[in-house]
Amino acid sequence: MYLHLIFLFNLLIMVLAADKPIAIVSQSQDISPDGSFSTKWESANGIAFQEEGFLKNPGQKDTEAEEVRGSASWTAPDGTKLNLDWLANENGATFQGAHLPTPPPTQPIPVLIQRALDWIASHPYKEERNRL
Repeated sequence: MYLHLIFLFNLLIMVLAADKPIAIVSQSQDISPDGSFSTKWESANGIAFQEEGFLKNPGQKDTEAEEVRGSASWTAPDGTKLNLDWLANENGATFQGAHLPTPPPTQPIPVLIQRALDWIASHPYKEERNRL
């Protein structure tokens, strides 16, 4: 839930940093009694933002979780069109965008490290009790 607030704050800073006010050309939002929500807006300078969220498995203590999906697009100062998508839920938050850095390609695990990992997996830790 806080992720979309952070993103909105960043967009607000971009808008406030402009030389003159930028109009919102379209905006819609909905907040339902069950807590689900959706919001969408676009500014005159081409920034677009949309987000929706809902409660998964309501009332189920062990599996109840919020899920928020959203996207934003804008044009960078060099003219590049940027798109950012995100998903935040019980598994954390993920962001996708061609402009985001990516990790290097995965390398195969060295043989000795894989052997150690296999040994650890086949010999789980057992806590000893009351060794007096």
